[in-house]
Amino acid sequence: MRILSLLAAAFLLLNPAATRAQTAWDMPTEYPENAMPGVGLTTFARHVTELSAGKLAIKPSFDAKAGIKSSGMLAAIAEGKVQAGDAFAGALEAEGQIFALPSLPFLVTSIADAKRLSDIARPHLASVLEKKGLRLLYLTPWPPSGIWSKTALTTASDLSGLSIRTYDKTSSEVFSSVGAKAALISFADTMPKLVDGSLNAVLSSGDGGAGRKLWEYLPNFSEITYSLPLSVAAVNKAGYDGLSVDQREAIDAAGRKTEAELWVALSTRLQENYARMRQNGVAIDSSPSPAIIEALQSAAVTAQRAWCGKAGPVCAQILDAYKTGKP
Repeated sequence: MRILSLLAAAFLLLNPAATRAQTAWDMPTEYPENAMPGVGLTTFARHVTELSAGKLAIKPSFDAKAGIKSSGMLAAIAEGKVQAGDAFAGALEAEGQIFALPSLPFLVTSIADAKRLSDIARPHLASVLEKKGLRLLYLTPWPPSGIWSKTALTTASDLSGLSIRTYDKTSSEVFSSVGAKAALISFADTMPKLVDGSLNAVLSSGDGGAGRKLWEYLPNFSEITYSLPLSVAAVNKAGYDGLSVDQREAIDAAGRKTEAELWVALSTRLQENYARMRQNGVAIDSSPSPAIIEALQSAAVTAQRAWCGKAGPVCAQILDAYKTGKP
């Protein structure tokens, strides 16, 4: 027995990490591993492990394998079903109007605009999350949203022939107003609708489309730059507060590093997606008919006004600051 005790003591001296219990957090997303939110989870997990010297571990899961879609993610985290998670901001409108902001149509048209709006919105997003018992970890930027469709879109009247998956209430209203049959469906539930033919179009970026291989059903992509939306990664605040100071600092630093790297990755993401899409036979229309854009932008003006009416004073605070700094 004495020999065994001495061997155990020697093991702990040689392996100090073994004396510390590791804290592990489940962190799901409804998106594929190779889409931007999936890249964010993988990146965040790596940084957390490195910065915490292995004391913390993030266990990512993708494609809604945890059974949680974006719309239910905040509640799942708050209730402790999972410790952290990633959700598409537009799907969280019921949790607070601020979440609909990043995907407002035609508000931002470039990565620089999207980054500036993200920075302005951050404290407002963090405040709403805190009231729900959550803490903001980082924001994930998406490439521009376009229209994946079964047939090419050449005129504004083609919009009325779309049975299109939309990703938030605003996009559903915009596409419905131009005659399309819009269906607000989570990304995780989209593929079965394409398989059974009830959808013939999807509002998504090349990023999300590539992750799901949308080209198998929708070989056309119209680059309308509808929006450059965000996903939100958050953690249960009580779980975060229960960590040591060093561990909390590691989490915060990992979140900052992850977000910074995601914005850098976004700068080349569009070209990478387009290359992969073309390799798989997707016809990319980089100059859609002006009539199509005008029809959607006209509907977008109404959508932006409606959001401002629901959001209240925060609308002016954010949009005034955003438009003041817009070149």
